[in-house]
Amino acid sequence: MENLDVMVLRTLRDWRAGGQHALLATVVRTWGSSPRPVGSIMALREDGVVVGSVSGGCIEDDLIDQYTQAYAAAAAPGSAGRAEPKKIPSGPPAFIKYGVTAEEAHRFGLPCGGTLELLLEYDPDAAALAQLVESLEAGHLTQRGVRLQDGAVTIAAATQPAALSLSASELVNTFGPEYRMLLIGAGQLTEYLATMALFCGFAVTVCDPREEYRSGWHVAGAKVLSDMPDDVVIAFKPDRRSCVIALTHDPKLDDLALMEALTTDAFYVGAIGSRRNNGMRNQRMAEHFGMSEADLARMRGPIGIYIGSKTPPEIAVSVMAEVLAVKNGVELPRDMEVAHAKDELAVAGNDAGEMVCWVERSPH
Repeated sequence: MENLDVMVLRTLRDWRAGGQHALLATVVRTWGSSPRPVGSIMALREDGVVVGSVSGGCIEDDLIDQYTQAYAAAAAPGSAGRAEPKKIPSGPPAFIKYGVTAEEAHRFGLPCGGTLELLLEYDPDAAALAQLVESLEAGHLTQRGVRLQDGAVTIAAATQPAALSLSASELVNTFGPEYRMLLIGAGQLTEYLATMALFCGFAVTVCDPREEYRSGWHVAGAKVLSDMPDDVVIAFKPDRRSCVIALTHDPKLDDLALMEALTTDAFYVGAIGSRRNNGMRNQRMAEHFGMSEADLARMRGPIGIYIGSKTPPEIAVSVMAEVLAVKNGVELPRDMEVAHAKDELAVAGNDAGEMVCWVERSPH
């Protein structure tokens, strides 16, 4: 599943290029709790088709009702004499606020005290949308500015991610290319982790030079490569929207790839394994590759948050949760770290919580 923002913008581009009327809604302010964060977007086509979201569904329904719901009824056979269909208007962008009162918050399914404000852009310019999507598909971080007076759009390169900004004259929203995940090894755990990452909007690449593992791969949507992992990491060019995770337990495959990944801006670099294996890996990389303590401190291991995971899907949930926490800038409590939790169990004389380390066998 591709990045949601890119999907919304690409779909809206195609609608407008095809001459269809549509609007783009952006969450610009929230007060209290809200279903979707500032910067979230959705597109609404003239016939009521929606892509993306700005709430749990009730606000989307209201926008459909305001701008398009009568469209189908008026166009239906036997509709003579009915009111003219509601249409997406033309003109400059407009603000709309939901959840101002408790009654309205309840009506629109907003949490207690929740209020949000949207900016609605009517019939966004197709050429500007095409330029934005082209930039995102090329992997560039991009700013989209909207002049509130008339809806004129500017597209510019961005140097770093930024929160949505709104002034008296302009809205600026920064869109990034898809988050990317590079997985070393095509075993069973990788299949579960790749599936979860795809559903979370990551573009997933899997690298495994072992043909017997690649031949058993069953996850559609992930790119599978056969080159040596360290070469793949170099070609992958991890950036601040990338993570690299080694899952083979084989130093010949994992170590060099991890060494290359640690020299990049990847927001997450980690490797599967027990506390003992993690310690041995750090020792090898320091002694044989000259990796510094600062470099090794960036590498996560044992990876995941402690949930007592035993099976491949449970371990994948644990790892994906940690990746998302790091991506979203959430500092996890130390007692959620796998290594810390296992140390506590060992001190208590019960190391039964040690994550199962299994040998993955090829299907042939």
